[in-house]
Amino acid sequence: MLKVENLHAFYGKSHVLHGVHFEVGEGEIVALLGRNGSGRSTTAKAIMGMVECTGVVDWKGRHTMGLKPYQIAHLGLGYVPENRDIFPKLTVHQNLMLGQKSAKRQGRWSFDDMYDMFPRLKERQHTDAGVLSGGEQQMLTLCRTLMGDPDLIIIDEPTEGLAPKIVELVAEYLQRLKQRGISVLLIEQKLTIALAISDRTLVMGHGSIVFQGTPQTLRADAYIRKEWLEV
Repeated sequence: MLKVENLHAFYGKSHVLHGVHFEVGEGEIVALLGRNGSGRSTTAKAIMGMVECTGVVDWKGRHTMGLKPYQIAHLGLGYVPENRDIFPKLTVHQNLMLGQKSAKRQGRWSFDDMYDMFPRLKERQHTDAGVLSGGEQQMLTLCRTLMGDPDLIIIDEPTEGLAPKIVELVAEYLQRLKQRGISVLLIEQKLTIALAISDRTLVMGHGSIVFQGTPQTLRADAYIRKEWLEV
């Protein structure tokens, strides 16, 4: 579905990504791991057309380089940024409404699906999003992205700052996406959750992919973990 080849990204004169390459298949969870500053979030932004970059981003046979972020989103790519980007003065339900590409066309996900998955959001559907807890805001951001009916969702650090029970809930949520045939590119620092739910793992260091393999292979590779992941 998604193929990235020779991807280079820049912030002004700063060269951040250096020839990144990987693929995400249909209905697959791929974890992109690495330390802070390794280039993981920049990779997500480059795929979504949010930073200056060169190379190839191929989505279902279509080259998306040069398209605007909203155009890429309308092709079926969803993006959940690390900072969540909710609309604090709008209610939970209004935030979900804004995620819809079209109010006239019913996608795979409905409001009821969101509220069934996260009952806490149903309880707070008429509450301003700005007063939600961090975990509730993360749930809302994930659900709002799903309301756009993406075929692949890029999620940047979804468990950052969340309580262990909420982390487990997020992991369960991502597996439910896979069951519905949605691909996931999971950008994550927590090795435990990434290895538990991913089909394949990528490790990034200094703006390049330094490892690609199964979770089992990464567990067995002490050198890669020590050199590129462990603090």
